[in-house]
Amino acid sequence: MSMIEAEINGIPVSVPAGTTILDAAKAVGVKIPKLCYHSDLDAWAACGICVVKVEGSPKMLRACATAIGPGMKVITHDPEVVEVRRTVLELILSTHPNDCLKCGRSGSCELQDLAADFGIREIPFEERVERITPDTSTGSIVLNPEKCVKCGRCVLVCQEMQGVYALEFIGRGDGTRLAPAADVTLNESPCIKCGQCAAHCPVGAIYENDQTRIVWDAIKKSEKHCVVQIAPAVRVAIGEAFDLEPGALTTGKLYSALRRIGFDAVFDTNFSADLTILEEGSEFVKRVTEGGVLPQITSCCPAWTDYMEKYANDFIPNFSTAKSPQQMLGAMAKSYYAEKAGVETKDMFVASIMPCTAKKFEVSRDDNMSSTGFQDVDVALTTRELARMIKQAGIDFNSLPEDKADNLLGDYSGAGTLFGVTGGVMEAALRSAYYLITKEDLADVNFMECRGLEGVKEAEIDIKGTKIRIAIAHQMGNIEAVLNRVREAKEKGEETPWHFIEVMACRGGCIGGGGQPHGATDEIRKARTAGIYSDDEKSVQRCSHHNPMITKIYEDYLGEPLSHKAHELLHTGYHERKIYKK
Repeated sequence: MSMIEAEINGIPVSVPAGTTILDAAKAVGVKIPKLCYHSDLDAWAACGICVVKVEGSPKMLRACATAIGPGMKVITHDPEVVEVRRTVLELILSTHPNDCLKCGRSGSCELQDLAADFGIREIPFEERVERITPDTSTGSIVLNPEKCVKCGRCVLVCQEMQGVYALEFIGRGDGTRLAPAADVTLNESPCIKCGQCAAHCPVGAIYENDQTRIVWDAIKKSEKHCVVQIAPAVRVAIGEAFDLEPGALTTGKLYSALRRIGFDAVFDTNFSADLTILEEGSEFVKRVTEGGVLPQITSCCPAWTDYMEKYANDFIPNFSTAKSPQQMLGAMAKSYYAEKAGVETKDMFVASIMPCTAKKFEVSRDDNMSSTGFQDVDVALTTRELARMIKQAGIDFNSLPEDKADNLLGDYSGAGTLFGVTGGVMEAALRSAYYLITKEDLADVNFMECRGLEGVKEAEIDIKGTKIRIAIAHQMGNIEAVLNRVREAKEKGEETPWHFIEVMACRGGCIGGGGQPHGATDEIRKARTAGIYSDDEKSVQRCSHHNPMITKIYEDYLGEPLSHKAHELLHTGYHERKIYKK
């Protein structure tokens, strides 16, 4: 690897060729301010805040988009550079609403932080804020273009990372504005509600639809029996809202916090992830042994499901009919649990805490989400929303004792917690598929082939002579190549390249979901992922079919996987959706 020797503020630096000035400065402990740059994206150099001086250059260069060269001498901070950055910030702020107290990003806004760092107290330029009504049409995320700083992150994420093309910039010059593609509402656009735009937005231009008041109102009603579930990825990320390290495992504290908030029962989506594996795994084994449609494709991610119905509805026969763990637990809570607890279904309120904004869409996506005669999950909150509820309740999260979930729908195996990471659904499914096919347990349940942040992973698994070819894709923009390989094989009359495909819309899977704490990078995703794997490794039972409460729910209520009752409550169907709604 070719190395570059240079200087940053007189400090020698040696970095690989191609390293930007921004990253070279970071390597020697120099922090250059930035607003438009994000490590997930190609530098667009839109904001100009990261300008630096380079000896011999007649102009200041943008550190995010300029590679450091041999012998280059860079000055990142001096009075002139600081004054230029201050002026850029003042210009941005002159077109930005001054209503921080009412903004959903107050306290976690990158522009707010920069303004504080530069001590900006007044704006010397005329205010030029364009008043635009927020777009709340999706019910999942809110688009507020008047707060847009035109950094371009959301557009790059939507188009390049996700391949959805729901967002774009319309107009030119001062008239440029952020809008859904074709200038329709966001819900009429190709948007799949993944929330990656909100996760990458540095300000309050895109954010989750806050539904915490719905939950508070339900808890206040004495006639309501309120239960809650927490998704796998929430437990390794919510701690960041309370200054814990990314990946800190907070399961017990979460149970305790939810009880203090006022929920009557606390369940765990990891339990229903185990249930999903029994249903989805049995479906896969049936397809393999009885000649069903292959490859089978996972259906746990609602943003991916929405994408498939819009962009790849030729794969509807390939989709697993198993509902997501969120929806399975809602159905079990309002049927099995309600019966056991002696509560009428109409009096139950089920909330879920999810790392995902698309889960807000999923709870009412079609009639199958009301399998109990009522909407199975009443409301889905993001990790960020729960963090706010905990603070509103005056709970000192870090001092909470460790508690346990209500075991009727709370006990889980290590396989269940793996649903929080890319490759986790596949690994959990393979652990039980091996047993379902051979009636034997694996000596080593770890499938390392399923792990890592590579965009597409492939492997062939030998299950006692049965060869199972798998593919795992995460980050929506990576899936089209996988689908096209399946299409090409079908057109040529060849065998499918894979038998089982897992897809998650967000980079890293649910640990990088659109509803997680802001600021996710690959470094943070890896830390959250490590937390998930540690939860798996410390579990007494590491396969879904070993979860005794799963065995009990089949014995007491469902009968067996894929039974008539299981299909009524735990399975769904799909249909073509228009990319642009009319």
